[in-house]
This record gives sequence, C-alpha cells and structure tokens, in this order.
Amino acid sequence: MPSRSRAARRAEPEHKHKPKSHSVEKDEKKPIEELEVDSKRLSEIDPSQQKTYSKYCTFMTILAAAVRFCFIWYPSEVVFDEVHFGKFASYYLQRTYFFDLHPPFAKLLIAFVAYLSGYDGKFKFDDIGDSYLTHSVPYIPMRALSAVFGTFTVTLVFNIMKESGYSVLTCIFTSALIALDNAHVGETRLILLDATLIFFVAASIYCYIRFYKQRKQPFSRDWYLWLFLTGLSLSSVISTKYVGVFTYASIGIAVVYDLWQILDVKRGNTLRNFAKHFTARLMLLVVIPFCVYLFWFWVHFTVLSKSGPGDNFMTPEFQETLGDSVLAKEAKDVHYHDVITIKHKDTECLLHSHLYNYPLRYEDGRISSQGQQVTCVNDFNDTNNYWEILPSDMSPQSINKTSPVREGDSFRLRHVKTNGYLLTHDVASPFYPTNEEFTVVPAQMLNQSNNMNDTVFKFDPVDKRPGNVLKSKASFVKIRHVPTVVAMWTHNDKLLPSWGFNQQEVNGNKEIKDASNIWYVDSIIGLTGARALYLPKQVKKLPFLRKWIELQGEMFKQNNELSSEHPYASEPQDWPMCLSGVSFWTKNDSRQQIFFVGNIPCWWLECVCMSCFLAIVALDLVTRRRGVYMLNERARKRVYMNISFFFAAWACHYFPFFLMGRQRFLHHYLPAHLLAALLSGAIIEFLFTNNRTAEFTGDRKSIGKISVYKYRAVIVALLAAVVWGFVFFAPITYGNVSLSVEEVKKRQWMNMKLHFTK
Repeated sequence: MPSRSRAARRAEPEHKHKPKSHSVEKDEKKPIEELEVDSKRLSEIDPSQQKTYSKYCTFMTILAAAVRFCFIWYPSEVVFDEVHFGKFASYYLQRTYFFDLHPPFAKLLIAFVAYLSGYDGKFKFDDIGDSYLTHSVPYIPMRALSAVFGTFTVTLVFNIMKESGYSVLTCIFTSALIALDNAHVGETRLILLDATLIFFVAASIYCYIRFYKQRKQPFSRDWYLWLFLTGLSLSSVISTKYVGVFTYASIGIAVVYDLWQILDVKRGNTLRNFAKHFTARLMLLVVIPFCVYLFWFWVHFTVLSKSGPGDNFMTPEFQETLGDSVLAKEAKDVHYHDVITIKHKDTECLLHSHLYNYPLRYEDGRISSQGQQVTCVNDFNDTNNYWEILPSDMSPQSINKTSPVREGDSFRLRHVKTNGYLLTHDVASPFYPTNEEFTVVPAQMLNQSNNMNDTVFKFDPVDKRPGNVLKSKASFVKIRHVPTVVAMWTHNDKLLPSWGFNQQEVNGNKEIKDASNIWYVDSIIGLTGARALYLPKQVKKLPFLRKWIELQGEMFKQNNELSSEHPYASEPQDWPMCLSGVSFWTKNDSRQQIFFVGNIPCWWLECVCMSCFLAIVALDLVTRRRGVYMLNERARKRVYMNISFFFAAWACHYFPFFLMGRQRFLHHYLPAHLLAALLSGAIIEFLFTNNRTAEFTGDRKSIGKISVYKYRAVIVALLAAVVWGFVFFAPITYGNVSLSVEEVKKRQWMNMKLHFTK
C-alpha cells in the first residue's frame, strides 16, 4: 500500500491518530473517580471490603483521639489564645457584652460546654500562665470540645478518600497525615476555634462529594439530604471564622462546574431542568445557610444582654439595648479629690501604709531608706487603706479641680491617715534588690527637698483605650511611676517578717509589661450625691438586622486594623514548608514549653506531592498538544476531576492570605494543610497506579491497577517518617517534658523561635 504524503497526514482529523486502546478501554472495568464515581459503588463492595474500611477507619479515629486527649490536662494554666476564647465563654455565662472579630458559633459551643460543666464565668482568662486549678475552672471539658472535633476531622479525612475511590492503604496514610501532625494536635487540644473550623471544612468537602455521587438520581431524598448537609457545614465554617468564605469558594468552583455541565443541551437538559437545579443549590447552599449564620448572631445578642467590655465599640443606640451588669451597678466614676481604696488584681489585696518605717537593715544585710512602709493587706476595713487622688499639677488653678479622672492621666496619691505622698525611688525593695522601694513621704519634707515630681504616677490602661473615665471596679490599669518608669507591684510569694506585720511587699517592677502589675480602684469612700445613686438603665430595642449590620461593620473595621507587628507573625510563603512557628506557652523554671509547629516530614512531603501534581498536569497538556496520549481517559478524569478539586480547594484556602494586610500566623494555614494532605494521599496512589494508555503499557489488563508491593513498601516507609516526626516534636507539642538546651536546639527548625533556658 503506497505511503501517504505528509500533507495528507496533516490534513487528517487529530482523533484518527489516537491510540486504538482508547476504544478498548470503554469496555474495561472503571475505577472509582472522585466527582465521577458511580453512586452504586459502595453497595457493590463485598462485605469483607466494607468491614476492612470500617475497621481501619475506627483504628485511625482511636489513634487521633489518643494523641489529642493525651495530657490534655497539662498545663493547668492559660495557654496562648485561650486568653481570648476562654474569656469570651466567661462573658457569655455572665451575659456581659463583649466584642470579637470572629462570628459567635464556635464560641457559643465553648460556653455551652462550660455551662454544662458547672462553670460560673467569674475567671476571666486574663493572662497566659494564669492557673485554672486556683480558680476552679473546668478547663478539661472545654479543651475536650476541641479534641473531639480534631478527632472526628481525622474520621472525615479517611472517609473523604474512601468516597473518592481510593484504596484502604491510601485512606490510612492520608488520615495519618492529619492524625499525627503536631500542628493539628497542638491546635485541637486547647480552648481555641480552629478545631471547629477545620472539622467543618472537612465536613463540607465530604458532604459535597456524597451529594455529587447522587447526581444520577437528582432531586431524590439522598440528593437533597447531602446538598442540605453541605450547606449546613458551610454555614458552620463561616459562622466560626470569616475565612470560611474560602471554603465557600472551593465548593462554589465545583458547583459552577456542575451547573455548566447541566446547562449543556447535548446532555438532554432543558432550561426548566437547569433552573430547578440552580434553585435547589441556591436555596440549600446559600439562602438556608445564611439564615443559620444569622441565627447564631441572634443567639449571641440574646445571651449578651448586659453592658460589658465591648460597649465602647458600638454606637450609643446599640449600647442602649444593653442592661446594666452587676459590675456596671457598682462601678462609679472616679473624680479628683475622691478618697479611694486601690486593690491589686491578682492577689486581691489593698494598698496600705502605716506609721511604721522600714528597718535600718534587712535580713540579708542590705540598707533601706528607713522610710514609711507601704504594703498590701487583705480586704478589711482600715483607714490606713484610704488614699486621696490628686492632680499631678500642684498649681492653684489645678489643685482644686474635681473633674473626672481618666485612664492615661498623671496623678498623685496622698495617704489620708498620715498625710504623706506615695513615691518610689532608687532604693532596693525588701525582697527584690532589682526592684524599687515604695514609701510615703510627708508633704513638708518633699517641699523642702523639691522632690514633689517623685510623687507623680500615671494610669496605663490595660484595655489600650486612654481617655476613658476611670471607674471603680471596672477599670484595670497599671500604676506607672513617671520619673523612674517602674510599675507598682505586689506579690504573695513571700510575706514581710514581723517588722512588716506579715503583710505583702509593694515595690516598683521594672518589667512594665508584666501582667501581674494590674490594679483597680476598689471603692470610693464616703461617696454622696448623684454619683452615689444607682439609677436603673432604661433598656431600648433595636431591630436585629440593624444590630447585625453595625456589628459586621465594626468587625471588618477592626480586622483590617490588625496590622501591628508581632514576634511570631509570619508570611504565607513560609507556611507550606513550615519555616516558622508560634510560642504558645513557656515554663522557664521547669524548662518546658508548648510551641506550635507542624510535623516537618509531612509538610515537606505535601509540598513535593503538589509539585508532582503540577508536573503531571503540565506534562499531560504539553504532550497532548503534540498528539501523544500517555494517560488513559480514566486517569485524566482522576487528575482533572478529583485531584484538581483538592488542589483548587487548597489554593482557595491559601493564596488569599497574600492579599491581607493584617497579622498572619502559621495556624491560618491549617485548613489549607488539610487539603494538601488529601491531595498528597491521592497523588501518591496515582503515581503507583498504571495510568498509561494501552499503546504505552502493552498490557491492557494492568491498566488502572496499583503496583501493590511497591506501593505498600513506600507507604510503610512514609508512615514511619510520619510517626518519627510526630514523636520527635511531641515534647514541644504537649509541653510536659523538660528539655535541655541541646535538646531544644535539635528541634530548632528554620525560623522557629524556641525558648532556651539554662
């Protein structure tokens, strides 16, 4: 037969050059493809295979629970952002209004668990390191909520891979990437929101896959059920944190693609049928989830019915909808020339002075100033606790003013009983040679020595809102000495000896930022007139949607203003390879610390797998342009319908962070990391599956089959690396092990800022 010319061959349609194996493949048994899987596939699996999946899913769930509940009681102190989310639970239980950047769903769950545990909400989680045991806080049940969500996230990951048609071994490996990841474990065993967020991200993916598998039975009961559950999961994500919009975008891409296929007239769909599909998705993925989202805000406003620390963020009209809390009833505006008592927040002791002086020498031989003692005493009625607050300006025009005292003001304190002024100076305190001694000096002596400036103090507001009127019981401040820049401080670690009547020492702490420097005005003595009267606040009503719109605007405004620097903030380009971490908690005296970092071998493996995926796609697209068909059609569906879906979801959860100007931290990557794990499990099985066309493999029977022994060997090796990585970083995940400097240095990874304590 004569050969054809090159021009004739070029003129032939491209499909004539496709390998004949493609026509044969249609008769071969199809493997399950995610988003292209037969809805009856699970019923076709023999009972023994079903039992195998269930057995290993149960095993992975138990493993996930074990590593998350292990040492969940340690430390029995406030850790990292438990400062915020534990505090919010307390506000819910006391029904006092607060402001936060995140929607209320997950915070309400934490408060509900605390309520079931009998917690009264009095502890306010003010500082990292505050003891739970001392204040009888049921922190273990509150942490257990996160651990439960983290555990069942692993269950969902296993079943996502199962429903996507992957082997049992792939399901085990993929779920292990989450179950034994140090970052996920660390984040899902504390009182935080991310466990709830990540669980519902996984639930959204799982429910949508189950819904899509019903596409051949549209508008059936199961079809509606899984579509509704997808919308409910999406609503829960965005009701936890607003980054849930990234999950909406991920599912939205799949929904748009699905609707585009339904719109194709070649599939026999009418416009009426398309409209029905569109309406069902609109109602169950948008309208109903939005109503659920609004419902949680309605609960939020209903529970928080009393005035609280969030009032100042809202308009006067909004504040008028809040009733007075117990604190608001007792809080009074402090004015200059008021006689007040001042209480230390941590020890709840009152600032005190009396007509006794410090000894000439302390027990260690150091010499004191022999000035009048300033101490702290337990809460009892004693006129030696009375202090008059005066303006810092002693001129005749200012000294008599009776205007309100504001946070941030400079002032003086006169001890009423002895008629002297409080000051601190460069003399060592009784117990702390590096801290300054506090004393009271008579006014006459100060005038003679021209040292009146040494009596000037300043209120540093803890809430960072200088200018607010100082209120008794409600305003927490640090009392800073202006000339020497030290903060007034007391402690009950050690009491003064008999010469100090076993009272607490008061001194000047050079560590201004120390959280134990906080004081507040406990009472105003002899208050009379209008300020002494309690006038019940008239509570007004405001439409729910108006309150919601106002709160949304303030939430977005405050979120955009989170641009200040933080020592553990990081950039998104550092996240996939886990080049940095976050310090959650440290205990220097025992050389223990909790540091948020991922399982490094896993994170690097995921980066390699994503690179392999992009290389496969690029190679396939280029070779097909040249008429070379290396991948069979079923393998291409696996790549473009399933693995590409995981990749698109990962991109939706990762790349938007590059556009944000606010503070960003490694834990923001955890939802994207979950999707990277799904992609990694999928691509590893793909690499060990015969995905070539019959033209390249020469053996049609092996197409679509896994190289079992090679695949098992690789998975076992990778699982060993996963276990090693988890165990290696476990001491800084749980924080229950004292590490030497050498042991800490071994775990120092890239830009991690671990604490070294000799």
